[in-house]
Amino acid sequence: MLNDQVLLQSFTLFFALLNPFLLSIYLLDLISDLDTRTFYRVLVRASLISGSVFWLFAWGGEAIFTQYLQVRFASFQLFGGVIFLLIGVRFVFSGVDAIRSTRGAPEHLAGSIAMPFLIGPGTVSAAVVIGSRHGAPLSGLVIFGTLALTMTLVVALKVAHDYVKERNARLIDRYMEVVGRISALLIGTIAIEMIMVGGGSWLRTITAQQ
Repeated sequence: MLNDQVLLQSFTLFFALLNPFLLSIYLLDLISDLDTRTFYRVLVRASLISGSVFWLFAWGGEAIFTQYLQVRFASFQLFGGVIFLLIGVRFVFSGVDAIRSTRGAPEHLAGSIAMPFLIGPGTVSAAVVIGSRHGAPLSGLVIFGTLALTMTLVVALKVAHDYVKERNARLIDRYMEVVGRISALLIGTIAIEMIMVGGGSWLRTITAQQ
């Protein structure tokens, strides 16, 4: 019973960080531009890329940063925060076009979704925690199961968007633009939080060494 409760806690933690509703905001341009079949294929590839990275960190833990890469995890948090901050600032001034312009060629869409929107300091940290709780095999089940549920919900939101857009195209386009710009405030807030958390971790490390 206790193991089931811990497993549920791990699933809930990872699902909350992936957040399909927030992810759908990040993917507004793809939801608007791609047909459902193509959108689904891109999400599947992004999930496989992300899931492999998450499972690697679940297996190796923070030692991947400290022992093999010879960097502090706080540095990863700071850099992730800076990336999101730049995206948030561009989102404020350009709306959905800000994300569209950062994705590059169509064949690279899966990679641009995986990083930075899926693979970030929060989700990587959660993968490390899940790995320490359950070990590699069960961690893989939690990670890929959560990714599958998240992507299913994002595709469902895409289908709902297309269904409504056929009947109210002008209204939906205006709604997407407004939501995109408002979400920039949320993206910027998350970015500042990531920078503060990374900076706090770095300062604690420096203080402990003195």
